[in-house]
Amino acid sequence: MKKLNLILLMLCMMNLAQGQNPFFERYDTPHGTPPFHLIKNEHFEPALREGIRRHQAEIDAITANPERPTFANTIEPYECSGELLERVQTVFGNLMSAETNDTLQAMARDLMPLLSEHGNNISLNEKLFSRIKAVYDHRAEEQLTTEQSRLLQDIYNGFVRSGANLKGADKEKYRQLSKELSLLTLQFSENTLNETNAYQLVLTDRAQLSGLPESAVEAAAETAKEKGLEGWVITLQAPSYIPFMTYADDRDLRHQLYMAYSTRCTRPGETSNMEIVKKLANTRLAIAQLMGYPDYASYVLQERMAQNSESVYKLLNQLLEAYTPTAHREVEEVQALARQEQGSDFQLMPWDWAYYSHKLKDSKFNINDEMLRPYFELEQVKQGVFGLATRLYGITFKENKEIPVYHPEVKAYDVFDKDGSYLAVLFTDFHPRAGKRAGAWMTSYKGQWKDPKTGENSRPHVSIVMNFTKPTREKPALLTFSEVETLLHEFGHSLHGMLANTTYRSLSGTSVYWDFVELPSQFMENFATEKEFLHTFARHYRTGELIPDSLVQRIKDSANFNAAYACLRQLSFGLLDMAWYTRTTPFEGDVEAYEKEAWSAAQVLPQVPGACMSTQFSHIFAGGYAAGYYSYKWAEVLDADAFSLFRQKGIFNPEVATSFRENILSKGGTEHPMVLYKRFRGQEPTIDALLVRNGIKQ
Repeated sequence: MKKLNLILLMLCMMNLAQGQNPFFERYDTPHGTPPFHLIKNEHFEPALREGIRRHQAEIDAITANPERPTFANTIEPYECSGELLERVQTVFGNLMSAETNDTLQAMARDLMPLLSEHGNNISLNEKLFSRIKAVYDHRAEEQLTTEQSRLLQDIYNGFVRSGANLKGADKEKYRQLSKELSLLTLQFSENTLNETNAYQLVLTDRAQLSGLPESAVEAAAETAKEKGLEGWVITLQAPSYIPFMTYADDRDLRHQLYMAYSTRCTRPGETSNMEIVKKLANTRLAIAQLMGYPDYASYVLQERMAQNSESVYKLLNQLLEAYTPTAHREVEEVQALARQEQGSDFQLMPWDWAYYSHKLKDSKFNINDEMLRPYFELEQVKQGVFGLATRLYGITFKENKEIPVYHPEVKAYDVFDKDGSYLAVLFTDFHPRAGKRAGAWMTSYKGQWKDPKTGENSRPHVSIVMNFTKPTREKPALLTFSEVETLLHEFGHSLHGMLANTTYRSLSGTSVYWDFVELPSQFMENFATEKEFLHTFARHYRTGELIPDSLVQRIKDSANFNAAYACLRQLSFGLLDMAWYTRTTPFEGDVEAYEKEAWSAAQVLPQVPGACMSTQFSHIFAGGYAAGYYSYKWAEVLDADAFSLFRQKGIFNPEVATSFRENILSKGGTEHPMVLYKRFRGQEPTIDALLVRNGIKQ
């Protein structure tokens, strides 16, 4: 009796704890958005553990089904399983990027092995895979729709690629490798964030800020005040680092800041990524070879548009050949300007590039960021970007202050379709802070899908996160032209999520081949230089004056300034990525030396001893771009080709926009991307449109 009472008491306490945990309740918020105002750090672990328990119970129910495996009793229940776990993981993972803290990071280190183990328990579940394989082997009997066939193929391939066909000791080896990989990526990200946040260049002499525009000086003073310091503080965050490297006259300070940025996570100590880079590359190689592939790139590219390393190198080499001569001429022109000022023996170095490039651009086109900033006040830019989506697709945005947010700077919007119906929720988060990693990204807190039984369309909750120039006491947030392009880019990703209209969530929105996912984002960047678009929002933040046509023309004229250099920079990253992941033997050498050799073909400035990109290259070591960084250039070929149709028909042409929405943005991963692209464009893409756009080819 006492034992029974104890069990009942424990169950009562568990139910009470769950009742106080917002993850265990139906979200009582607009559109069922996460109740950030209620979620506390201590809620994550019990919710994740309960999510794992429920997910496993759902899988057990599928495997215990005595009926013959079918799409309806195996594939669809599997697709719909793990709802609680996904909800909790999504919030936890997104906060780890956008609003992390020491407690969350420590929790992640403890929970990642548990989550990895759970993932392996499912992907290596022999009973589950046997049912999935049975459906796959008899798929011709099922009379599946195109989308159902794609879902079945993806799930089957996913299991095979996650070790389902492995036997005995190999399965256990896969478990260990995947667990190790999850911990290594987490540590890599933490180290990079910590070293970025730890550095500050404190300046106390106003002369050290010579050359900087007033906006940058004000921002540096604001940063110093926030940190309780006198003078001015420059950090490694992009809104601080980039203006200093572009405008600061003090070459020694530029050199100092460049080295601080370029040597992050290289020095011995707790935050070094030198050994972690090796372990990450070798762990991914071991996983690929365990699966029967010669290298990790072969394993990854099997499910990409490129399909294999040969296709990737073909693209990289085509672009190298086309752009390298122009890139060398661009560097020579910048070098000549620098020598006019500094003498004939002056050697242009990486910390000089932005500074003298800016001077050359200003002299050639009479245009610079500070000239443009007053016309790119953040709120106006945002309304312009929203207005572009309205003009193209008929969707509208209305801020909803009832939707909880995870930080006071974050805003939430209801998004409505052209018929007035609710379409999505969009969160915007624009400025850097200590708990946010560098860069810009789009993510989602909830995907889109349709209930297979009722047909109810569950709409998505999407977020775009940036690190833009912050407002000061004197001025609102005034963006650089590059930041305007970044907003368009990430907003393009968000449109891919918000306009999704598929049945299954794992095929929805941005769930597409990795070298196709950048098409909607890079496509949007094309509008940045279009007068018709700029005239919808670009007004001087003080006078209300519309951006002059002459300034717009200078933006357009200067659009290809140093475009070849920028292309080679991206190609260098692609070459480095492929060098790490086309290896067929473990790497035990010198990371810096290997890097310098790997991307040497695309380097047009001297390589600097001590500088190392790999130790901070989160895209390929801690993100989703391992053996996939080439996809930026791959998608650039696609976006140039796609936008050429808009140029031909009109950049706001409703028929072309509708076709782009229906054939690209709404389809997600329901069909092969080349099928979708050809349906929109009427042909396969070539690099010609990109070469013409960049002025490489007439």
